[in-house]
Amino acid sequence: MKNQQFANLPSTIIGIIAATLIVLGLNSFVIINPGQAGVISVLGKARDGVLTEGIHIKPPFISVIDVYDLTVQKFEVPAESSTKDLQNLTARFAINFRLDPIQVVQVRRKQGTLENIVSKIIAPQTQEAFKIAAARRTVEEAITKRSELKEDFDTALGNRLDKYGIIVLDTSVVDLTFSPEFARAVEEKQIAEQRAQRAVYIAREAEQEAQADINRAKGKAEAQRLLAETLKAQGGQLVLQKEAIEAWKTGGAQMPNVLVMGEGSQGSIPFIFNLGKMSNQS
Repeated sequence: MKNQQFANLPSTIIGIIAATLIVLGLNSFVIINPGQAGVISVLGKARDGVLTEGIHIKPPFISVIDVYDLTVQKFEVPAESSTKDLQNLTARFAINFRLDPIQVVQVRRKQGTLENIVSKIIAPQTQEAFKIAAARRTVEEAITKRSELKEDFDTALGNRLDKYGIIVLDTSVVDLTFSPEFARAVEEKQIAEQRAQRAVYIAREAEQEAQADINRAKGKAEAQRLLAETLKAQGGQLVLQKEAIEAWKTGGAQMPNVLVMGEGSQGSIPFIFNLGKMSNQS
């Protein structure tokens, strides 16, 4: 029995050694996938040098590999500030960023996890960058010149995050709101502008109407002047006679049976008597 146990001892030892070698082998390398970077820490101390994609050897059991995602990350961060005219302005920014692979080791040493990066670095720096951008303009300018506000914010945020190994790729203003007091002021201003525009329209309309009256008066005066000149000219009395006859026709009067002309009939308006009507009256 004892001989059999001694006979199995070498195989047991070999099995233990093999298992140990397998465990050591599995813990002696790490695989970094594309779009990732690794930082190796031995006995709690981060080593210099970033582990890029591929297979890397590491000390077994005493080392830890922290893997960071180098692809584009997106987080929404709220911010609040006061404008140049001391109005409260709140916003929410969507920030697209990625970690600088060259500075991943420093990120590991100073910030740690991605959650720490967002909460301890990106969020407060977003707040500070928004304060810088908002303080340069009034709340009305922040709304009407929103693209300029975003440019100032992008510049301030990029400069602040660059030293932390964070590369800002793009930002967008998800929401931009202002105080209820300013909202009422904007509404009142719009109403006043509409009223002013209406008043200007009415004034222009009255001015155009007055000008039309002036033009009509000028036209009438010119017509009267031309008529006076016509009457003064030779044959003017014939014009008067023709107008008198036309007036009688349009007025519905019967044509007279007798046409009596005064002295100098060529130069006077005709006197017309309806003899038939006169006989009926007698």
